[in-house]
Amino acid sequence: MLLDVHGITKSFAVPKGRLRALDGIDLHLEKGETLGLVGESGCGKSTLARTLMLLERPDAGTVRFGGVDPFALRKTDLQRHRRRVQMVFQDPYASLNPRLTAAEIIAEPWRTHKDLFKTARERAARVRELLHLVGLRPSDANRYPQEFSGGQRQRLGIARALALGPDVVICDEPVSALDLSVQAQVLNLLNELQKQLSVSYLFISHDLSVVKHVADRVAVMYLGRIVETGTTAEVFENPRHPYTKALLSAAPSLRRADREKKEKILLTGELPSPIDPPSGCRFRTRCWKATDQCATPPPATADPATPGHIAECHFPLSLTAV
Repeated sequence: MLLDVHGITKSFAVPKGRLRALDGIDLHLEKGETLGLVGESGCGKSTLARTLMLLERPDAGTVRFGGVDPFALRKTDLQRHRRRVQMVFQDPYASLNPRLTAAEIIAEPWRTHKDLFKTARERAARVRELLHLVGLRPSDANRYPQEFSGGQRQRLGIARALALGPDVVICDEPVSALDLSVQAQVLNLLNELQKQLSVSYLFISHDLSVVKHVADRVAVMYLGRIVETGTTAEVFENPRHPYTKALLSAAPSLRRADREKKEKILLTGELPSPIDPPSGCRFRTRCWKATDQCATPPPATADPATPGHIAECHFPLSLTAV
């Protein structure tokens, strides 16, 4: 197992108390796999990403990369570990320094990790290789970000993320700021790079259609908790948690037959505050299946036929209730 996260919690001090951004997160990621992470805005997806990037230290729980706890590493070992996890950011316009050329942007990580290349010639050659790898021309090395289109900028951001040869790339809404036709190109590029490099992706998105296209497995997040995990086919075709079913019912469909078949679920009530979340199941204040029992912590249940498909729910939906 490449990445194993168990029981991660993280809270922040706010004027009204403590905001619980992460509350007992469990997930894992295998080599060469894409795990899609979906959920509403404010559910904790970006906090989880920042924690895995070692930009935030968890209050409790464990993180293991290849069996190693990165938060226990000393400075030199920690710097070497940071090569293993890189990020592609949401906004290709804000995430690139407009004062640097494409070559300088790609080579910037090597200013910290100086042991990777001995000469400027080696660095220049690697820049050209990375530009070609992401579908840009070697002659683009001397251009500035403002001279690229949005899709080209995101390709440049992907090249920068790959510059250190990471094992895991965290993709934080990497196509949400792009036109639909460009989104498809970037997603196809990520798929091709994964095949070539065996890199793993944690793909964060609110767009279910995008996640369905790229992910091998899906983790559904709600108010700091992972409420359902499973293969993409299992989660999309047979959602077991009521929140997952509500999310899927709200996703737009292009085909008329799919729209007519889909059951519409209108949730009542507002998203609870992460400062004072509901006891037990976080979703119970908006769930049509909730009873008094849901005020107690829900079990992680799995159907015997699909043991890897887990939902945190007292009353999980049957596998035939789509």
